Amino acid sequence: MNKLKKILLLIIIAISTVSFSQTKESALNDATAAIKANLDLDFDTVVKHTLPAVLDMMGGKEAALQVLKSTMEGAKAQGLVIEKADVINVSKIIKEQGQSRCIMTGYTEMTMSGQRVKSTIHFVGIYNDVDNYWWFVEAKQLKNEVLVNKIVPNFETSLEIPEDDVQVEEI
Repeated sequence: MNKLKKILLLIIIAISTVSFSQTKESALNDATAAIKANLDLDFDTVVKHTLPAVLDMMGGKEAALQVLKSTMEGAKAQGLVIEKADVINVSKIIKEQGQSRCIMTGYTEMTMSGQRVKSTIHFVGIYNDVDNYWWFVEAKQLKNEVLVNKIVPNFETSLEIPEDDVQVEEI
């Protein structure tokens, strides 16, 4: 009987861990980790949280790492300074097409070439049930029918995908 109780306890713990991992808080933590990783030039973490189909379109993980590294190095060489980068909102988690999903909103302020760019960009979060963390893909990519069929075939969602907002001002 004690053995049965221990097994039941382990099952309950395992189920609650999986359920907890699919929470708004876990999505916020993973999104924040991905943004911080980008600022810290930790592209392995950025790639970890990138939807695998996007990585495939970039030529695989190694190619994606090279693209991210060279893009950031080039931008920094041209004077890019990221002043602020935050996750400002994570929507409620919904379950559809067998996936847990949400919308994450990120805000970034940066300067480059005498201009300040303030951007609010939205990402769709899709929970990775195998590895227990969130993947993110730019939401605007899922509004493009050609891209969405390559990234997430047969993608349907009840999530409202907002428009991004980018403002540029001279400094």
